[in-house]
Amino acid sequence: MSTALGLLLGLGLLLCAAPILWPATSGSEQPARSGRIRTLLDGAGFERIPVAAFLAASGCLGVIAAAVAEASLAILVLDIAALAVGALLPITVARHRRRARRRSNLTVWPDAVDHLVSAVRSGVALPDSVSTLAHAGPAASRAAFAEFESMYRTTGNFGICLDALKARLADPTADRILETLRMSREVGGTDLTRVLRSLSGYLREDAAIRSEVEARQSWVMNAARLGVAAPWIVLLLLSTRPEAAGAYNSPGGVVLIIGGLCLSVIAYRLMLLIARIPEERRWFA
Repeated sequence: MSTALGLLLGLGLLLCAAPILWPATSGSEQPARSGRIRTLLDGAGFERIPVAAFLAASGCLGVIAAAVAEASLAILVLDIAALAVGALLPITVARHRRRARRRSNLTVWPDAVDHLVSAVRSGVALPDSVSTLAHAGPAASRAAFAEFESMYRTTGNFGICLDALKARLADPTADRILETLRMSREVGGTDLTRVLRSLSGYLREDAAIRSEVEARQSWVMNAARLGVAAPWIVLLLLSTRPEAAGAYNSPGGVVLIIGGLCLSVIAYRLMLLIARIPEERRWFA
């Protein structure tokens, strides 16, 4: 049994490291970046991780978690629950990283817009103004704008480079800024700086309001998470006793665990639904 667990652990670690050890080579045609998982990975900053590798890593983590639960607790229902938790863990991490990136971007984009306004007012062309953000813009987004600068020097096509930059940033605020620049370049106009300054002020106000609301509700959400997790911590501690494991493997114990798990999931999802702050959608993706 220990040999099989060791093999499963090694296989899971190998598959988790596969996207880094053997990155996908860029061919002549770029694959279509569509689908919910692909959008999630792009928003979390995992653009170079293939969807297949991500799903394989999720499956391996689920198997490893189930194997560890079986070896330590030997309760069938908890093994299945560990399998589901392990398989969903990468998606949860990706969603958390995407939310964290969007929260950090709320404070980054106003500074980027100010740099754009300064460049446009000094008479720099729009492509060069966007390229300046690779050197003078916020550190969190410099890599994406550096790729835009390199791609624009190679192709000279502003529209295609903007599309690639939008896919790289995967942010609704960035979509609005870049589409404003695209419209200004295609149809012209003298109100670009005024529009950008208005957008910068709106973004700063929105970031201030969101940060205040999140600070007020964070202690409530943490208390709710603790309330959901506490019974399961007690259950895991009790499951280490052989007589408790036998009771939980009985039909009544299975019904108890499944009922408690369903109630915990429903309560946690309701808490998230009630406390959720609406996120801006990518209308220009």
